[in-house]
Amino acid sequence: MKQQKTLIQYFEWYLPEDAAHWRRASSDAEHLAALGYTGVWLPPAYKGAGGIKDVGYGVYDLYDLGEFDQKGSVPTKYGTREEYLNAIHTLQGAGLEVLGDMVLNHRMGADRREAVMAERCLETDREQGSGVEERIMAWTRFTFPGRGGRYSGFHWNHTHFNGVDWDDQEKKSHIWRLNGKEWEDEVDQENGNFDYLMGANLDMANPDVIAELDRWGLWYLQTTGLDGFRLDAVKHIRFTFFTHWLEQLRRKTGKELWSVGEYWQADILALTNFLDRSGNIMCLFDVPLHFKLAQAAENKGGFDMRTLFQGTLVDARPQRAVTFVDNHDTQIGQALQSWVKEWFKPLAYALILLRQDGVPCVFYGDQYGIPHDGIQPVKELEVLLRARQERAWGEQTDYFDHQNVVGWVRSGDEEHPGSGLAVLLSNGDGGEKSMCMGVQFAGRSFVDLLGSQEGEVTLDKSGCGVFRCGSGSVSVWVPKETV
Repeated sequence: MKQQKTLIQYFEWYLPEDAAHWRRASSDAEHLAALGYTGVWLPPAYKGAGGIKDVGYGVYDLYDLGEFDQKGSVPTKYGTREEYLNAIHTLQGAGLEVLGDMVLNHRMGADRREAVMAERCLETDREQGSGVEERIMAWTRFTFPGRGGRYSGFHWNHTHFNGVDWDDQEKKSHIWRLNGKEWEDEVDQENGNFDYLMGANLDMANPDVIAELDRWGLWYLQTTGLDGFRLDAVKHIRFTFFTHWLEQLRRKTGKELWSVGEYWQADILALTNFLDRSGNIMCLFDVPLHFKLAQAAENKGGFDMRTLFQGTLVDARPQRAVTFVDNHDTQIGQALQSWVKEWFKPLAYALILLRQDGVPCVFYGDQYGIPHDGIQPVKELEVLLRARQERAWGEQTDYFDHQNVVGWVRSGDEEHPGSGLAVLLSNGDGGEKSMCMGVQFAGRSFVDLLGSQEGEVTLDKSGCGVFRCGSGSVSVWVPKETV
């Protein structure tokens, strides 16, 4: 039976530094498939500058998947190379697609320093330079002595980067543009130019850099057998780089390599511009929708739910939107903290799991909790996941006609017996709304799958009924005989 693509981000920031996460993923494979997930986004698997403590975004060596004694450990935070490859194989064996997290913007933890000439740039406007070049000591020499040339003999030096943020001679932090280098034009325009993010920033105008990333990408796919990618920090990288990189990998491997990029920007025009400029080479996370969900959770009844999807990617480009509620960056204590409050989580997940557009991505911290912050799992998630695969089919009719109480129905289809549902939710006081399922449901009684509303709703001869929901709550109404 056909399934709808449903992803889980299988990590959160504060996982234990026990090198056991790949083993957890392997043991969880059948469970994840049974929950209704079709794909798993795994965290960055290569050695970071922080060794076993590195979450994976401070990339040191892309070829070290937990195999070499570098940065104080052989395994990464998540385990060894062998365990990583086994996790991918086991997840795929359970029928799940596996996405790898690609971090190609920067490098950190260099092995040696180099003396280079560089110009300071303003943090708030990187196009504004000091006009004076200075001699600095930059950590730009990556020789990977612990790997000893295994898999690749390529070494990085200052010619492969266009910016750094540290002068080790004066022990001062600034954004430095290296001698003879320019920032990319085709990047997000925040801070004047957002090519530079952190560490030693890759120079995508250098053909040697592109050639090495091409070589590594093919090696990585041949080594791991991944099905696709989550692409980190795409707004900081030349927009057409991934057009080239993904197209040549798809051509060489013959794989679809479904991919989703992280373009962290609330402005929908920035996201659609990236999609257009990159030739729609990937999907993007619906960051504007995340901010809408966080705002609705923060303001309770003061947020107008009729406007929830306005200015979102799932509204503007539904075929390119990956919807999400939270992730490792938005969780409490992280760089992009914008946590959706717990009371709103069931509503938010209903809004991304039970509607027809977008590919939803569930956060590990919502599925399993975040012990670091005393956050419990979202208890309604498993019911909503099951409802997505079994019931959320057929034509969708929206009832976004009230500031606080909104809903929609899915009419079901013949391919999925028992499918069809009515969803009603409120970010304020409880309420009710007449919604029509269609004549095929005439006279049938519906009950709340989540159990928050007692009693039944019996539809009239037109297949319409008055559905209810509680205050700050969501109800998912389904035919009684199918429960």
